[in-house]
Amino acid sequence: MQTELSTQLGVEHAVFGFTPFPAVAAAISRAGGFGVLGAVRYTAPDDLKRDLDWIEAHVDGKPYGLDVVMPAKKVEGVSEADVEAMIPEGHRDFVRDTLAKHGVPELAEGEAAGWRITGWMEQVARSQLDVAFDYPIRLLANALGSPPADVVARAHDHDVLVAALAGSARHARKHRDAGIDVVVAQGYEAGGHTGEIASMVLVPEVVEAVDPLPVLAAGGIGSGRQAAAALALGAQGVWLGSVWLTTSEADLHSPALTRKLLAAGSGDTVRSRALTGKPARQLRTEWTDAWDDPEGPGTLPMPLQGLLVAEAVSRIQKYEVDPLLGTPVGQIVGRMNEVRSVQAVFDDLTRGFERAVDRVNRIAGRSGQ
Repeated sequence: MQTELSTQLGVEHAVFGFTPFPAVAAAISRAGGFGVLGAVRYTAPDDLKRDLDWIEAHVDGKPYGLDVVMPAKKVEGVSEADVEAMIPEGHRDFVRDTLAKHGVPELAEGEAAGWRITGWMEQVARSQLDVAFDYPIRLLANALGSPPADVVARAHDHDVLVAALAGSARHARKHRDAGIDVVVAQGYEAGGHTGEIASMVLVPEVVEAVDPLPVLAAGGIGSGRQAAAALALGAQGVWLGSVWLTTSEADLHSPALTRKLLAAGSGDTVRSRALTGKPARQLRTEWTDAWDDPEGPGTLPMPLQGLLVAEAVSRIQKYEVDPLLGTPVGQIVGRMNEVRSVQAVFDDLTRGFERAVDRVNRIAGRSGQ
């Protein structure tokens, strides 16, 4: 499964795997793909350095990349406390009432509330880059539009390609004009933040819009047949995220959440603003239903919503409160029916890809006779 882009990056298969777990990222690269570590959770530079050190020690010299979240609009002089002060008390009451309704215990005294969505702040992302450019990363991806021009230039100075996610051809053209090297066309079916256009429509539109820039297809891809379809639409690779959540290398810290993912069908997700304030596809739960209920207070814009629910999400996850327990995941969750190693997922992808290509070749051969 090789393309011009995968050859340029020195990987065997044009499979780019986004994951928040260092062990998964390293395993993806070892299997012949390109592991991309999500950095938004790393608010302390030393933590990111620790995990990049680990990847370096376990990636067997294979290439890998980093995904950051840098907002398109620059925000200066605003602290986390300033943002916290913008959250209405009525929304805090709604969170407290919803947790009380489901009997969610408090965190222990002094226990940290877990990850807080501060990676959206430009100064946090820049501190991540200060660490990352000390490592031989080959790709820097940004999930919130094109990164600032100086960041693109800095990446290029380090011989690092820059990628950005797009949910429309219009967004993709903006990335091209900003000097981006790779566009990730992420369809409606994908997990996390998505646009309104399905992958089958989006991918060829983006390919045509930014030609000759390479495009990666994301959203609704979890099999070799789907990867072959993406390449047939003009993509130079696939960008996969959800399928790694149920691999043995993933560290969800929640057997209950793993069971929910394995049991979920493709119709058991919803695009909701409940997690971050922007539409993000995730498992549908009573938590997302509460926030999407028109009788509720409604969600806050990003980043207020993420800061508002951070402690609540930590409590729900720690105590595995099943009706509320969820995670960002795409519609491909309907195919995620067993725990497998990253290598097993790759073996299935490559075999399925070869069968799909052979089938198309046979059809093309018959039609050419």
